[in-house]
Amino acid sequence: MDLSQTLLQLEQCLLSQETRRDPKEISNLIADDFIEFSASGSTWTKADLVEQLPHQPFTERTINEFAAKQLSEHTALVTYHCHTISIGQHSPANSLRSSIWRHQDEQWRMVFHQGTFLPLQ
Repeated sequence: MDLSQTLLQLEQCLLSQETRRDPKEISNLIADDFIEFSASGSTWTKADLVEQLPHQPFTERTINEFAAKQLSEHTALVTYHCHTISIGQHSPANSLRSSIWRHQDEQWRMVFHQGTFLPLQ
Protein backbone atom coordinates (compact mmCIF):
# COMPACT_ATOMS: atom_id res chain seq x y z
CA MET A 1 0.00 0.00 0.00
CA ASP A 2 1.38 3.42 -0.89
CA LEU A 3 1.84 6.27 1.57
CA SER A 4 -1.21 8.22 0.41
CA GLN A 5 -3.54 5.21 0.88
CA THR A 6 -2.05 4.44 4.29
CA LEU A 7 -2.52 7.99 5.55
CA LEU A 8 -6.02 8.27 4.07
CA GLN A 9 -7.01 5.11 5.96
CA LEU A 10 -5.56 6.52 9.19
CA GLU A 11 -7.44 9.82 8.75
CA GLN A 12 -10.66 7.91 8.07
CA CYS A 13 -10.03 5.78 11.14
CA LEU A 14 -9.72 8.90 13.31
CA LEU A 15 -13.07 10.14 11.97
CA SER A 16 -14.84 6.84 12.68
CA GLN A 17 -17.20 6.41 15.60
CA GLU A 18 -15.38 3.27 16.78
CA THR A 19 -12.05 5.05 17.10
CA ARG A 20 -13.49 8.24 18.57
CA ARG A 21 -15.08 6.19 21.38
CA ASP A 22 -11.87 4.28 22.20
CA PRO A 23 -9.27 6.21 24.27
CA LYS A 24 -6.69 3.45 23.73
CA GLU A 25 -7.04 3.60 19.93
CA ILE A 26 -6.92 7.41 19.96
CA SER A 27 -3.76 7.25 22.06
CA ASN A 28 -2.23 4.75 19.65
CA LEU A 29 -2.80 6.99 16.59
CA ILE A 30 -1.77 10.30 18.16
CA ALA A 31 1.84 11.29 18.95
CA ASP A 32 2.71 12.33 22.51
CA ASP A 33 3.69 15.83 21.29
CA PHE A 34 0.47 16.29 19.27
CA ILE A 35 -1.18 19.72 18.91
CA GLU A 36 -4.39 20.64 17.10
CA PHE A 37 -5.87 23.99 16.14
CA SER A 38 -9.52 23.09 15.62
CA ALA A 39 -11.95 24.70 13.21
CA SER A 40 -13.80 26.11 16.23
CA GLY A 41 -10.65 27.89 17.43
CA SER A 42 -9.76 25.51 20.27
CA THR A 43 -6.30 24.08 20.90
CA TRP A 44 -6.07 20.37 21.72
CA THR A 45 -3.26 18.17 23.02
CA LYS A 46 -3.07 14.38 23.00
CA ALA A 47 -4.26 14.31 26.62
CA ASP A 48 -7.28 16.47 25.68
CA LEU A 49 -8.24 14.13 22.83
CA VAL A 50 -7.85 10.94 24.85
CA GLU A 51 -9.89 12.39 27.73
CA GLN A 52 -12.60 14.34 25.90
CA LEU A 53 -13.14 12.89 22.42
CA PRO A 54 -14.88 9.68 23.59
CA HIS A 55 -17.54 11.81 25.33
CA GLN A 56 -18.32 14.17 22.45
CA PRO A 57 -21.41 13.57 20.31
CA PHE A 58 -20.46 11.68 17.15
CA THR A 59 -20.86 13.46 13.82
CA GLU A 60 -20.32 11.55 10.59
CA ARG A 61 -17.76 13.10 8.25
CA THR A 62 -16.49 12.35 4.76
CA ILE A 63 -13.12 13.07 3.18
CA ASN A 64 -12.52 14.20 -0.38
CA GLU A 65 -9.77 15.93 -2.37
CA PHE A 66 -7.23 14.05 -0.25
CA ALA A 67 -3.53 14.64 -0.97
CA ALA A 68 -0.38 13.44 0.78
CA LYS A 69 3.08 14.94 0.45
CA GLN A 70 6.13 13.33 1.98
CA LEU A 71 8.16 16.02 3.80
CA SER A 72 11.05 13.81 4.89
CA GLU A 73 11.82 10.13 5.29
CA HIS A 74 9.65 9.95 8.41
CA THR A 75 7.10 12.78 8.04
CA ALA A 76 4.23 13.55 5.71
CA LEU A 77 1.65 16.29 5.26
CA VAL A 78 -1.92 15.45 4.30
CA THR A 79 -4.58 17.90 3.18
CA TYR A 80 -8.24 17.31 2.39
CA HIS A 81 -11.76 18.67 2.39
CA CYS A 82 -13.96 17.35 5.18
CA HIS A 83 -17.74 17.39 4.96
CA THR A 84 -19.84 16.99 8.09
CA ILE A 85 -23.10 15.18 7.46
CA SER A 86 -26.23 16.85 8.84
CA ILE A 87 -27.55 14.73 11.71
CA GLY A 88 -30.16 15.92 14.18
CA GLN A 89 -29.05 19.21 15.68
CA HIS A 90 -25.76 19.29 13.76
CA SER A 91 -25.83 21.36 10.58
CA PRO A 92 -23.76 20.30 7.59
CA ALA A 93 -20.34 21.93 7.48
CA ASN A 94 -17.31 21.94 5.22
CA SER A 95 -13.74 22.44 6.32
CA LEU A 96 -10.21 22.31 5.01
CA ARG A 97 -8.05 19.95 7.04
CA SER A 98 -4.32 19.39 7.29
CA SER A 99 -2.35 16.90 9.34
CA ILE A 100 1.30 16.10 9.81
CA TRP A 101 2.09 12.44 10.38
CA ARG A 102 5.36 11.01 11.70
CA HIS A 103 6.53 7.41 11.20
CA GLN A 104 8.03 6.24 14.47
CA ASP A 105 8.37 2.84 16.14
CA GLU A 106 7.03 1.11 13.00
CA GLN A 107 3.82 3.17 13.05
CA TRP A 108 2.43 6.41 11.66
CA ARG A 109 1.16 8.82 14.35
CA MET A 110 -0.45 12.22 13.93
CA VAL A 111 1.71 15.08 15.26
CA PHE A 112 -0.33 18.09 14.13
CA HIS A 113 -3.84 18.79 12.85
CA GLN A 114 -5.70 21.93 11.82
CA GLY A 115 -9.23 22.52 10.58
CA THR A 116 -10.60 25.68 8.94
CA PHE A 117 -14.32 26.08 8.28
CA LEU A 118 -15.45 26.84 4.74
CA PRO A 119 -18.74 28.57 3.91
CA LEU A 120 -21.46 26.23 2.64
CA GLN A 121 -22.30 26.72 -1.00
